[in-house]
This record gives sequence, structure tokens and C-alpha cells, in this order.
Amino acid sequence: MRMRLTLWLVVLLAVPVSLFAAVQDETNLDIQVREIAKTLRCTVCQTENIWESGAPLAQQMRGVIRERLALGHSEAEIRAYFLSRYGDYILMEPPKHGVNWLIWVAPFLLLLIGGFFLYKEVTHWVRDTPTPPSQPLPPLDDQARKRIEHELES
Repeated sequence: MRMRLTLWLVVLLAVPVSLFAAVQDETNLDIQVREIAKTLRCTVCQTENIWESGAPLAQQMRGVIRERLALGHSEAEIRAYFLSRYGDYILMEPPKHGVNWLIWVAPFLLLLIGGFFLYKEVTHWVRDTPTPPSQPLPPLDDQARKRIEHELES
């Protein structure tokens, strides 16, 4: 009885889960909508693209993309449409022209400057480390030894 139960359990676990999954059929239009929507920022969520956002505005924006693709507009034309309505902020990746180049260069520049100052500080620490005396220290006299013992006892 136990063997039969174990066998049924193994058979049930061995059945692939994919048999129970629904088949997702994506058309070429769906793929294009997803690729464009991943490059545009949701103005409600601000940290998500409109493909991942569940906001009603993001759903409307995905609908606009779908409609414009169905009308035959290119990806560049669709992005230009959203840029004209929302400005550069709508893009998930800021353009690499004008003042925006600073966004791309500043992290590397700050890392380089920070590395330079860290190098200077570490070399300063290493240079300022005291070297052990070359001659041994003279032994303590009785008066100094008694003062140290008195300090340790109190």
C-alpha cells in the first residue's frame, strides 16, 4: 500500500507544470508595443516604464502605442509623439546631448576624483606611520617604575 502511494506521488510530481499553464500567443504587434513601452517612463509611477506600470495612464499610453503601430507609424515617430507631449522626462534613458551628457559622465568623473583623493590619503597615512626606534629604549629608573605601579593600582 505504501509503495503504491509513493508511486502515485512520484507520478503526480513528475507531470510537468507546463501542461496546466495557459499558452501565451504574442503577435508581432504585441512585441513591438512591449519594446516601445519599455523605453517610456510612466508619469504617474515615475520609476517604472509604462509596460510594467499598472496605472490607468500607462494603460492608455500602451493603447496609444498600439493604435499608432496599427496605423503604420514607426518607433521613432511614436517616441517623437510622446516627446512632444511630455518632453525628455518621458524617456527611461535620457538623451546623450546637451546638458544631459553630464548625467552619463558625472558618475565616472566622481569615481575618478574620489579614487585620487583616497590614494592621496592612504599614501599620507603610510608615510606618517612612525617607524620603530633603531636603538632600544633605556630601562626605567626606580622612581619612574614606582610612579607607573602607583598609577596602575589607583
